[in-house]
Amino acid sequence: MRVHYHTFGCKANQYDTERMRQELEARGAATLSRQDGADICVVNTCTVTNQADASARKLIRKLHRENPEARIVVAGCSAALKAGDYREMEGVIGVVEGHDPMEVAQAAQAEPSPLVQLGVERSLDRIDVEPVGGRILTGRTGATRGWLKIQDGCDRKCAFCATRLARGPSRSREPGEVVEEARVLARQHPELVVTGIHIGHYGRDLEEPTSLGRLLDSLLEKVPGVRFRLGSVEATEVDELLLEVVVGSGGWVAPHLHMPLQSGADPVLRRMRRWHTREMYRVRALQIAERLDAGGPGSLGLGADIITGFPGETVEDHRATLELVEELPYTYAHVFPFSPREGTVAAELQEEMPVPQRVAGERSRELRELVQRKGEEYRLRRAGTRARVVLEGEGRYVLTEDYLRVPVVGSHSLDPRQLHDVELAVEGEELSAVPTHP
Repeated sequence: MRVHYHTFGCKANQYDTERMRQELEARGAATLSRQDGADICVVNTCTVTNQADASARKLIRKLHRENPEARIVVAGCSAALKAGDYREMEGVIGVVEGHDPMEVAQAAQAEPSPLVQLGVERSLDRIDVEPVGGRILTGRTGATRGWLKIQDGCDRKCAFCATRLARGPSRSREPGEVVEEARVLARQHPELVVTGIHIGHYGRDLEEPTSLGRLLDSLLEKVPGVRFRLGSVEATEVDELLLEVVVGSGGWVAPHLHMPLQSGADPVLRRMRRWHTREMYRVRALQIAERLDAGGPGSLGLGADIITGFPGETVEDHRATLELVEELPYTYAHVFPFSPREGTVAAELQEEMPVPQRVAGERSRELRELVQRKGEEYRLRRAGTRARVVLEGEGRYVLTEDYLRVPVVGSHSLDPRQLHDVELAVEGEELSAVPTHP
């Protein structure tokens, strides 16, 4: 059986696809990088926006059109919320309402004639059956950076988020299992990204409660010689212990934080059902930046997620967001116009106080231009400094500790399984990396 995989969405979704791949390979399947010649195509969907749903459906139609003999298995967040829609699509023989790798494997191995009707169990809920491929991920195919998923689901109830509906409540993996997986992944990945749906709540649900800071401290002690990078984490959940661990790690935790903002206006934050105010975020972000930026240029990569055109957002609200983004030391941001998701509170708000899509798009463009300018200024400040990098893109690019992706000169001599020191320099208008030698 030859299987091709396509993943939409976040790093947690990418991790889940790797678990699916590992489970199927343990059952004798071969993985194909292209869909040509595939017997099975596994599509791991995302539901963060309407466009994500639409892109998944478009891909499924394309896969069936170009390879009508292939059987298609659909999984992921969109499949959890819209299973019926996917079951009606031509070529789809199985829909897994979630991310369970064993259910994906069962669907892929099922007889091709009947439609496979599967349950809604979530990938971290299965405790009764041992997967053939094992409980830990052993590697990320074709990549230098590994994903280390520490939890799934979310207990927050942001008005705009459908991922919580698809993933369920927060469920943490046991610290020992996380450490074991990190040790295995570290054999081939010089950098591990600590990911999940809401990693700031890690450990609260365990029989012996713990925290993200304690887990990270344990990982540094028990899995030396590999760099860890935190995935998305809320600014108000970067507590003093976590900050101390990052600052005191000697660079073994990348000085890079992605802290979702969503809006810089209090009225919008309240309607979004966020749990912090504009000022709470601003103060904490500046405190974190001061601690992590003490080493000079290149000490902190700071990112955010921002939604424009949320129901009721006024010109003044948008201006407040622009002013906050200008003030804080962001080096990049993901900016999206609001997209109502069925079943969320925000979808109801959209009926009451809609912001025209054209306006939301214009505000997104304005914010993207601001963030792009700030990012370019930051990259130029990095010229003439050193960085410790991991190779990416078949050795054509490197990723710095502060999350700059730059082309590299002379990468053919660099081992992709190790971190490397480089000098950052400007050539023309582009920042590039030149390896240094002891």
